[in-house]
Amino acid sequence: MNTAATPSPMAIDHRPGFFARAESWLDERGKGAWIAAMVLGFIFFWPVGLALLAYMIWSKRMFNSSCSSMTRSRARHMGKSSGNHAFDAYKAETLRRLEEEQDNFEAFLKRLRDAKDKAEFDQFMDDRAKKMTEDDDTDTTLRQPER
Repeated sequence: MNTAATPSPMAIDHRPGFFARAESWLDERGKGAWIAAMVLGFIFFWPVGLALLAYMIWSKRMFNSSCSSMTRSRARHMGKSSGNHAFDAYKAETLRRLEEEQDNFEAFLKRLRDAKDKAEFDQFMDDRAKKMTEDDDTDTTLRQPER
C-alpha cells in the first residue's frame, strides 16, 4: 500500500487563474486593450498602471505588432488541410493572389511616396533658386554705380 495520497480529480483545478484569464482576454483584443488597461491603471491607482507598463515591457507586448495574436492563429490555420483538395487548391491560389496584390500595392505606395518626395524637393529647389535670383536683383539695385 502506498502512503502517498493521489489528489482526487475534484482537488485539481485546471482552470486558469484570474490573471491568466485577464492576460488572454487582453491578448485577444490586441495592444490597444493593453494600453487602455495601463492608462486606466494609472488613473485609478498609479502602482497598477506602473506594474502593467513594466509587465508589457518585460513580456515584449509593448513592442510587438498590434495583431500578433491574430497572426499566430491565422498562421496556425493556413497550413492545415481541410481534406477537400479542390478547396485547398482554391485557398492556396487565393492566398497567393492576395499576397501578390499586397506586394503590388506596397510597391505602388512606395512609388507614390517617392514621387511626393521628389515633387517636394523640386519645389524646394525652385523656391531656393527664385529666392537667390531675387536676392541678386535686390543687391544690384541697392548698389549705385560709381562715377
